[in-house]
Amino acid sequence: MNIYGVNVDIKNVPELDPTFAPLHVFNREFLKTAKKPIAVAVERSGGLISVYDTFIHGTPEMADADNYYVDRLVKFLLWAKGGFRVYICGDENVYRYMHDTYSPNGARAFDYDFMKQVYEKEFEVVNVPNLADKPAANEKSKAIGKHLDGCRIGFDAGGSDRKVSAVVDGVPVFSEETVWLPKVNPDPDYHFEGILHSMKMAAEKMPRVDAIGVSSAGIYIDNRTMVASLFLKVPKDAFDAKVKDIYLRAADEISKMVGHKVPIEVVNDGDVTALAGAMNLNDVDVLGIAMGTSEAVGYVDKDGNITGWLNELAFAPVDAQPDAMEDEWSGDIGCGVKYFSQDGVIKLAKPAGIELDEDATPAEKLKAVQALMEKDDPRAVKVYESLGVYLGHTLALYADFYEIRHCLLLGRVMSGKGGDLILKVAKEVLADEYPQIKMNAQTPDEKMKRVGQSVAAASLPEIVK
Repeated sequence: MNIYGVNVDIKNVPELDPTFAPLHVFNREFLKTAKKPIAVAVERSGGLISVYDTFIHGTPEMADADNYYVDRLVKFLLWAKGGFRVYICGDENVYRYMHDTYSPNGARAFDYDFMKQVYEKEFEVVNVPNLADKPAANEKSKAIGKHLDGCRIGFDAGGSDRKVSAVVDGVPVFSEETVWLPKVNPDPDYHFEGILHSMKMAAEKMPRVDAIGVSSAGIYIDNRTMVASLFLKVPKDAFDAKVKDIYLRAADEISKMVGHKVPIEVVNDGDVTALAGAMNLNDVDVLGIAMGTSEAVGYVDKDGNITGWLNELAFAPVDAQPDAMEDEWSGDIGCGVKYFSQDGVIKLAKPAGIELDEDATPAEKLKAVQALMEKDDPRAVKVYESLGVYLGHTLALYADFYEIRHCLLLGRVMSGKGGDLILKVAKEVLADEYPQIKMNAQTPDEKMKRVGQSVAAASLPEIVK
């Protein structure tokens, strides 16, 4: 397959998506002939900067390839690391293209607006003509979690249910799951009352409350909700007034209930998943990937810390094919959400010959394919084999940006026989096409599935004595 003059050839092709072009392979082949050094840097809150040194061709005949390569790189860095400022260092032509692309009226207007909202700063693309003047990298991870002392509330906010645990000295003494519908409810009081109800249940099961840890889908900065699909239907004015500080307000209510100030720590659920994996494995360099309604990702680094990166890889590109499936939310193509979530299963069901009820919800469609897989239906087998091929190639891409010793795979898509097959095929692809990449890809054991997330969430705050 030829993409802007770059040949992308792989041995392991997903049977149900033969035009899939792994972004890692496109990048690898592109760089074989690219000799002009440039750098891309992204800046986020607190002056933290991630720098990526690379190469382009810098010739008129490869201009489209150069622009496509850098666009995909900028996109990946923004959603992996986060940032409100992008520096293009060492090439004027690429800078001009990125400046126009990541603008209010450009092809990446969604990303422009999203990052502006997350960081509450104007988004900009900056030209650094001289490569020697590129910004210096400034990375800083945060030691968080693994605190098991005292009486703690662990709260996990999911899209279909909310879970809470009372944890005393690292041991869950109470756990409860409550079905709720946060994504379709426009009233922020519905969300607040649900959160507070769960926390109060846990508080009543302990002699005291020393800390509250929250695992929640979305992007959180300083315990404030910046963007979260849980509050998708809440109008902006109500979001700003009642959602941004929703967990801080809940902690205040618990503090009033127990008679003293209770510390709270709110962290993206992907990072809490990775933290739970690191605690369970007693190791570091853990990438956690949860495949469910979307693709939730978290990372614990070599020091056992959370990085503060966004890790929103659902919206980072994985497929270099210019005609790849479009994500309806961001308007971009080839992003992880269409490959590593229930959307990926549904997408592949049709070419597999599986007819799904058009009136069914995405979760119901996933269950239908899973039911076929449990019966070893050959059509469902092809779906999960193709997902495994996607994953094997994409883990090679993720390894370009993360040091990964362990990759923990979980979520509804990874349950049952289908998940086992995805893991098996992904490992085969890694071994066959990327033998230089050494990582332990696995699913969680039963203990972690049962209590790992709640204990990890509860362990987030440090109790200052």
